[in-house]
Amino acid sequence: MVFLHGSWSVYRFQFANLPLPLDAEQAGKRGFSEASALEHVKYLAALGPHPVGSDSIDLAVQYVYAVADKIKKTAHWDVDVQLELFHTDIGANRMAGGLFNGKTMLYSNLKHVILRVVPKYLPEAEDNLILVSSHIDTVSTTEGAGDCSSCVGVMLELARGVAQWAHGFKSGVLFLFNTGEEEGLDGAHSFITQHRWRNSVRFAIDLEAMGISGKSTLFQGTDHWALESFASVAKYPSAQIASQDVFQSGAIKSATDFQIYQEVGGLPGLDFAYTDRTSVYHTKNDKMKHLKPGSLQHIGENMLAFLLHAAASPKFMKDAIQAKQEGAEKTKAVFFDILGKYMVVYPQRLATMFHNSIIFQSLLIWGTSLLMGGRAGLVSFGISCLGIVLMLISSVTLSVVVAIALPHICSFPVTFVAHPWLVVGLFGSPALLGAFIGQHIGFIILKRHLKHVYSITKPGLAHNMLEHIVNLEAERWIFKSGFVQWLIVLILGTYLKVGSSYIALIWLVSPAFAYGLMEATLSPARSPKQLKVITLVLALAAPVVSSAGLVIRMVDVIIGSIVRIDRNPGGLPDWLGNVVVSVAIAIVICFTFVYLLSYVHISGAKRTLGFLLCIFFGLALALVSSGILPAFTEDIARSVNVVHVVDTTTVNSGNTEPSSYVTLFSNTPGKLTKELVDLRDEEFSCGRNRAIDFVTFTMKYGCLSYEGTNTGWSKSEVPVLSLKSDSVTNDARQTIISVDTKSSTRWSLAINKQEIDDFTVHVDSENLVPLGNKSEIDGWHTIQFAGGKDSPTKFQLTLFWASNSKDAFPKQVESEDHSFLLKLRTDVNRVTPKVGRVLEKLPGWCAPFGKSTSPYTLAFLTALPVNI
Repeated sequence: MVFLHGSWSVYRFQFANLPLPLDAEQAGKRGFSEASALEHVKYLAALGPHPVGSDSIDLAVQYVYAVADKIKKTAHWDVDVQLELFHTDIGANRMAGGLFNGKTMLYSNLKHVILRVVPKYLPEAEDNLILVSSHIDTVSTTEGAGDCSSCVGVMLELARGVAQWAHGFKSGVLFLFNTGEEEGLDGAHSFITQHRWRNSVRFAIDLEAMGISGKSTLFQGTDHWALESFASVAKYPSAQIASQDVFQSGAIKSATDFQIYQEVGGLPGLDFAYTDRTSVYHTKNDKMKHLKPGSLQHIGENMLAFLLHAAASPKFMKDAIQAKQEGAEKTKAVFFDILGKYMVVYPQRLATMFHNSIIFQSLLIWGTSLLMGGRAGLVSFGISCLGIVLMLISSVTLSVVVAIALPHICSFPVTFVAHPWLVVGLFGSPALLGAFIGQHIGFIILKRHLKHVYSITKPGLAHNMLEHIVNLEAERWIFKSGFVQWLIVLILGTYLKVGSSYIALIWLVSPAFAYGLMEATLSPARSPKQLKVITLVLALAAPVVSSAGLVIRMVDVIIGSIVRIDRNPGGLPDWLGNVVVSVAIAIVICFTFVYLLSYVHISGAKRTLGFLLCIFFGLALALVSSGILPAFTEDIARSVNVVHVVDTTTVNSGNTEPSSYVTLFSNTPGKLTKELVDLRDEEFSCGRNRAIDFVTFTMKYGCLSYEGTNTGWSKSEVPVLSLKSDSVTNDARQTIISVDTKSSTRWSLAINKQEIDDFTVHVDSENLVPLGNKSEIDGWHTIQFAGGKDSPTKFQLTLFWASNSKDAFPKQVESEDHSFLLKLRTDVNRVTPKVGRVLEKLPGWCAPFGKSTSPYTLAFLTALPVNI
């Protein structure tokens, strides 16, 4: 109880303890006011969704420009403020990998607001700029109060404050309010490749949101010196390298503008993001009412202090320039905060040296101990390690069984998203029970071995005394097995250069120190004594304080992400989301309870522990299966998208008319039975009998309705893929395709890489995509385009066929070939009458989920067959 309560208290203190918001009068002319920043957020959120190409994005850009112009006019008289509304040229963005592997991102006619603040009489400051960046645009499904109007509001208030301080700067500060981030980081790419000030930027700061409000945490940082600078001045430090490890591993399928600044611009920098309430990310519930007081004040005061320090420091800019020239590999660092009050930063090289030292000493101590213990000690060590394995297997097995069973018991596979604390009973209880059972089996086997050893080494002991000594000795071995568990994690983390390996270090060193201080004796002949409670308290104090809050936050983020886990709706088993959460919880319990559980085996509390855990599990299961606590609510909604599709992919097969239907699909695992209760008269049929490819975004399970779908669109909007020429030169086939997207300025085109070796894309004779470096996913390379209203809609695609393609040379095709050479989807942000009726009838706990790969509410599909 104390352990759990202490862990929760650490979490609340570390992540929920926000500063008091300040109004404009309290902040003063040079401070940061959350009240002032919120005024900007309110205006932007009131515009509703404002994606690229919409009328509302133009209004949002105009507002940001107007506020920036006011900042320019009220700046300090010794400060030079330059303001620009930047219109981008057409461009192409092809990242090296990660989320953008197999893709080319095209953009055009984006608008950015750029505000440069430099001291008036220091010309060299203009060539040494610190970039602060975030995005104005949202996805089409949300007003984006958190993602990222909150960031824009913070930046505008920061710019106001910086404009009063910059007369003492050695460097300038450049505020970039970009558009196009939600469509594939296009805004940042267009600035870093096109704007005249791009070569003057030496350091980049990105503000983002993976949820809404709470503390904006530093979750990516490139260089030791930059992290140290932030740590030295941040009033409320919140930073976790563990988040960086998870994000860069690809476990979270997302990206931020920081990737552009790193990979394309080669810039050192820092990346910040909100992670509270990740379940509302990109849904209608990203609203003002969910912004917690103090959230903007937290990041605002941190960033203002950092900018004032960095821009006034000649050394900071010198380090930034050197880092860009040398790369960040040598200056990587480990960083984390302690209770949100103090930030620890040290070089990765030092961490590796220190970890290796601890590993060497641990192996030396264990080796010496086992050598002194002889064969009996070695066997005891092996059995205690077996207990660890049994604990993990048993814990994961029990929790996974529950996870797989839940979809058959409850209305929704994912039953706990709206009430995350339910996972304590649903998965935590069976995981803890399984961990104890597994460890207890190891304990029993260890007792048998020790009883045999003591009966030989001390044959005169009474039975009761022998039993008592064996229990105490087994308890100590089980406690020490935790050292082995965390030592293995430390070795693996150090070998793989995982920054968050410091967690394993703390969980190894602190308990080992407590055991050595309170329990170890110099005389191996002494009979063992029962472990002291003070040993456990000393052992767990530092680990709980340093990592309990982080562990709870990571589990919370995983739970919040379950609502959008299925990237291709219906492509994952219904139980997978539950299994991900249950396995994460089981692993956390096995590693953090390993020392605590060792005290239970001889305490007489075994039955009580098992009874309580069963009660907790039964209560949680009753709450979710009965519907007393619903799986989703108005504020925590299930992802359900409604798209009107006009499909012409079959026209080339002989059909003369497009096929028109409305689709219903969800990125949250589970069938759509509950959603269809009020949609009976809309004639939907559901299942997997017809997968729909929205061009690399495939609906593998969903619902279709053909009733009343012939209105709300016209044939003139149907995109056209037409053959311009097809020739063979020097045994190489080359085909030119004309692409006309009609009125759509958001589209996705997939190219069959099994047939096509390479391609180019031209617009008005300009070659946007040159030959070479075309990766693929599942045999397709995808081009995504997003632009403003004046973007081009006609493109020329030149295809170079692979020499081993069966269609590399034109020939007469005798049988129908249903494979496609090209697939195209164009989007229109319009609600047709049928879609409108469906949206009105959907339950309030449903919300569309927006992403760059997702179609808008009206989508046109067309394709060209391989045998053109």
